[in-house]
Amino acid sequence: MDALYPRLLVRDFAAAADFYTKALRELFGVEPVKVIPEAQYANWDLEGQTGLVLFGRDLVADTIGTAGLPAEAETQDSSMLVFKVDSVDAGTVVLEKLGATVLAAPQDRPQWGPNLRTAHLRAPNGTLLELQTY
Repeated sequence: MDALYPRLLVRDFAAAADFYTKALRELFGVEPVKVIPEAQYANWDLEGQTGLVLFGRDLVADTIGTAGLPAEAETQDSSMLVFKVDSVDAGTVVLEKLGATVLAAPQDRPQWGPNLRTAHLRAPNGTLLELQTY
């Protein structure tokens, strides 16, 4: 189960997907599971689990309200931790009680994937988090 994995938020999706495809192929013999340029999404599995995901930085910036910041601003995220949970709504409540700030409330995101529901939060240390179910 892909309960926790890194997601890199990239400005140049095509260049990043090309780099990681070649790097993971050469280093580990791993091919991408999906590369969807129009969705700015790619993922690679290692031993049956998600090992790495790329996602367009602009899409996330629009989602969490940081699109107006300069691309190089410290507050413009370049990575996030993704938690696959049983309930995005319940997980959001738990993380908020633990001090996380909700940036994008739980919502369905059919434009990102069938049956996908997400919420985005900022952990107390500043890390961007995504809760998801699908």
